[in-house]
Amino acid sequence: MNAAALLGHPGLRQVLELLNGDGEEARVVGGSVRNALLGQPVHEYDIATTAIPDVVIARAKKAGLRAIPTGITHGTVTLMAQGMPFEVTTLREDVETDGRHAVIRFGRDFAADALRRDFPINALSLGLDGRLYDYTGGLEDLTGRRVRFIGNARQRIREDYLRVLRFFRFSAAYGGPVLDPEGLSAAISERAGLAILSGERVRQELFKILAAPRAASVAAIMSNAGILGPLLHGVPRPARLAKLIAFGDDGSPLLRLAALAVAIPEDALRLRDILRLSNHETARLERAARALTALHGLSAPPPLGDLRRLLFEAGRQGACDGLCLAFTDSGAAADDSHWHAALRFVTDTPEPRLPFSSADLLARGLTPGRALGETLKILQAKWIRAGFPQDPRSLATLLDEATQALSAAAGKPER
Repeated sequence: MNAAALLGHPGLRQVLELLNGDGEEARVVGGSVRNALLGQPVHEYDIATTAIPDVVIARAKKAGLRAIPTGITHGTVTLMAQGMPFEVTTLREDVETDGRHAVIRFGRDFAADALRRDFPINALSLGLDGRLYDYTGGLEDLTGRRVRFIGNARQRIREDYLRVLRFFRFSAAYGGPVLDPEGLSAAISERAGLAILSGERVRQELFKILAAPRAASVAAIMSNAGILGPLLHGVPRPARLAKLIAFGDDGSPLLRLAALAVAIPEDALRLRDILRLSNHETARLERAARALTALHGLSAPPPLGDLRRLLFEAGRQGACDGLCLAFTDSGAAADDSHWHAALRFVTDTPEPRLPFSSADLLARGLTPGRALGETLKILQAKWIRAGFPQDPRSLATLLDEATQALSAAAGKPER
């Protein structure tokens, strides 16, 4: 574990050198220090400083760096250095909290700032000289894979109810097989406070939980604790999630959410409204649900012809998602070779593309209108039943049959 390696980042060092000196101090804090100690990738850098925002901005401008007041009321300024953003936040103390937002005042005490954070593993800080500061036992917790609240767990949650979800998120990402008993008890006792959180924030935390290494076991704990069901406005199925992960999913939090809470297309719409999902995310869940409907009740994957049809109707993503979800309902073992072969088929096989268009029917004398559209649907159905042929002779035969059927229907006398 070597947090000092962080200081080799040129942009980070530039910002730290800028903010240290002349009576001010700045340190790297939080997740970047934690991840560096664990040997995990660091994607963002947070810096805490004794300097107030006006001083941070003035120093940045003097050094030719862009300063963006991203959260100025809470003391946060984003500095751009070496093409990267660095969030710089003035040390602060909470004066008043309401379960989600806090009234703060600026401070100059790094120890006090660490004590107001959520978990010891997130309260570590690193100075420009490479010295690591640990006021709350974060190093010991990292080594022991323990995620616990700083101070009284229920009090910390009441300051910000999002910490309930953060407790499960960090436990899923960094904790051991047993969750901290005090933290879990507090999360269960204070779960009603989750109702004040926005759908966007719940979605953000839930997706991070679902992407974490211990997503399945933590989701099961959350479900048994009566926390997950109210969040999703339904009955979650954590066993389904565990089976999906064991099968070897793509790690997508959205697909894992589908395993937890999607059985029919209407479920996708419910989750859209609850979690403020994007149109793209909602569409993926709907396609997966429709594909799952076509595969409902199967104990083994369908034959290749049916898989090709699924690929045509649902697209590659929808077919893969639907097949993975169908597996979770099948009763098959995670290493079942037939289900894995089916997934490889829909992953690798080119998507069938309808080789006809309205232009082909117009060229055969049909006129624009309702009949043209109906004939194209008939043609598509015939092409699917024929096994998706591509050779010119078979296609011409199908075109003849479709147009002849239309002509015969048009010549029938009304009854």
